[in-house]
Amino acid sequence: MRAFYSDHFVLPLPPGHRFPMVKYRMIREGAARGVPDLEFHEAVAASDGMLALAHHPTYVELVSNGQLSDHAQKEIGFPWSPEMVERSRRSAGATIAACRSAMEQGVAVNLAGGTHHAYADHGAGFCVFNDAAVASRLMQAERRVSRVAVVDLDVHQGNGTASILANDDSVFTLSLHGERNYPFEKEQSDLDVALPDGVTDVEYLSALQDALAQLMQRFDPQLIIYLAGADPHEGDRLGRMKLSLAGLAERDRMVFELGRQQKIPIAVTMAGGYGKNIEDTVAVHIQTITLASQYAADWR
Repeated sequence: MRAFYSDHFVLPLPPGHRFPMVKYRMIREGAARGVPDLEFHEAVAASDGMLALAHHPTYVELVSNGQLSDHAQKEIGFPWSPEMVERSRRSAGATIAACRSAMEQGVAVNLAGGTHHAYADHGAGFCVFNDAAVASRLMQAERRVSRVAVVDLDVHQGNGTASILANDDSVFTLSLHGERNYPFEKEQSDLDVALPDGVTDVEYLSALQDALAQLMQRFDPQLIIYLAGADPHEGDRLGRMKLSLAGLAERDRMVFELGRQQKIPIAVTMAGGYGKNIEDTVAVHIQTITLASQYAADWR
């Protein structure tokens, strides 16, 4: 299975910044040690033209040239730097590459990505460019698929994705998220499942089973982009959910099993994870990559 990485493009963040930049290197190194038969590939940066499939060209230009307002930078949560621009392009490029590879091999992973809070004309919540929206549109433009489903299982609603794709019947957006968590003003996905604080494995997995059934009843995806957030984990600082490591494994299996049964390629992104112990977050992500690799073997 191919795994696309961009962790060596590091944002220069101020001391004490709460974004866990180091987790991406830890994910790649942990996956290299523990997941057999992974092919690691450095992500290629998404071009202006690719980004413009989901973003206003003016916004792409402002980001690229360091002309974002103070308010816009504050909403993103990162100070502007050339490294921020390059990493954001590479992260989107990694999801594009994972989609292309998934179409060939059944599944592939971006060892970052899941930047679902970015809107067409602005970034938010540590997200500059919306990789899932860009990749969905590009796979269609390249005539690889005509129908894409974005299955967003990060603890936070994929508000930017929902907004960008709101009037696009060719992409189905599903978001399972915390009802009272960020963003506090939600957008409307094709299917939103809002869950209470403190939700446990049993409750979450039941809701997911129903949501995936509804997805397949209402839509016929030819590709799934799966945002496998680690932040529903019980040890997450921002998640407010109580899923165990085993519960998150079952979550992943449900998505991969759907793909296996229906022969739907799946491109996986890591999305959020803010563990009190970063090792817990990394363990969740590596577990997802391990299960994805097993699914890839089944696909063959």
